[in-house]
Amino acid sequence: MWMLAMLAAVTGPQTFDLAPGAPTQPGSVAVAEGAPYQPGGFGYEPGSKGRERLFSVAVPEGNYRVTVRIGDARAAGTTTVKAESRRLMLRAVTTAPGQFATASFIVNVRTAALAAPPANAPGGTVVRLKPREAGSYTWDDKLTLEFLGDPRVQRVTIEPVTVPTVFLAGDSTVTDQRAEPAASWGQMLPALFQPDMAVANHAESGETLKSFVTGLRFDKLLSQVRPGDWVLIQFGHNDQKAEWPQTYADPVVTYPAWLRTYIAEVRRRGGRPVLVTSPERRNFEGGRIRHTLADYAEAMRKVARGEKVPLVDLQASTIALYQAYGPAEAAKLFNDGGRDRTHHNNQGAWLLARAVTAGLTQAAPDLGRHLYPDARHFDTAHPPAIESLALAPSLSASTERPAGS
Repeated sequence: MWMLAMLAAVTGPQTFDLAPGAPTQPGSVAVAEGAPYQPGGFGYEPGSKGRERLFSVAVPEGNYRVTVRIGDARAAGTTTVKAESRRLMLRAVTTAPGQFATASFIVNVRTAALAAPPANAPGGTVVRLKPREAGSYTWDDKLTLEFLGDPRVQRVTIEPVTVPTVFLAGDSTVTDQRAEPAASWGQMLPALFQPDMAVANHAESGETLKSFVTGLRFDKLLSQVRPGDWVLIQFGHNDQKAEWPQTYADPVVTYPAWLRTYIAEVRRRGGRPVLVTSPERRNFEGGRIRHTLADYAEAMRKVARGEKVPLVDLQASTIALYQAYGPAEAAKLFNDGGRDRTHHNNQGAWLLARAVTAGLTQAAPDLGRHLYPDARHFDTAHPPAIESLALAPSLSASTERPAGS
């Protein structure tokens, strides 16, 4: 069913020359402008327009170092690169006419396939994806790059690598949101890590600690964890919904018990768990944020202390961030023109990612050293002007609101 099983392992670098008319590097493949993607091969995806392109290469699941040569002999450019489902890799790299720059980043590729369980054992052979995930670049057999802004990409080299991985488990406030204008902090995280660390975002909208297990998403994540990897765990928005009786987890007994189970399963595989409290909703009362997740954040803090697990307190950071901006400005960080009080847009997701990386630097310095130096510190009480946070929008534009949290 999954083409991954039929793909030969990629053992060395693959280089593609993308600039029409540019000299081809020895050993590279020249890609004709607009050449459509061919299954099992390479090419451009539908939706490409002008210089903004979606370029895919078929690869087995794993981690890949991608190196891009950016620039143009005759024109200036501003190049933003995203991967898979809008994961930010490079943000607004500017080049003058005749100026060239080379940058590298790590992309994690996966399919939904799982190893078959033994005979008569419960389980499954595929993650139980939701209908809205059909066609997602997150779960296919290729590495997809999105070139945005006024991109000037000359050459792309893709090479399999073995590097530590940061896995993300969570809900819609973490997931790789698939369409504009929604965004989550997890899909901004790759741009903040140096090219010696991968980010594998397994979070999905509507998920809870329980459903992440029953949908076999946790099985998929755990199947890829290796000693020395990290797993960031953030649930709460949906776990607190008592109207969802099959997945509700009360903050006193069930929620902390499930967190301890996640911690134990990660540790059993040599991974290092990190707990992340859920970002608060944007509900102002008298100029202050009303807490809607306080019991769950406090339960997570207690588990972190008891299990001696690093904790990033994103709930506290987002409260400080929203209050620093105030009601009118804080609304500009959210999806659906601010009508959504839970899910963010690109600017909000970027700021939350900055809060997470600053928290990781303090709580897990062994992980923090893999971040770019500028990503290790962020003062949520004194955030930058929102107008300075513009990010080139993806080609996958949409006015739909995220389904669930």
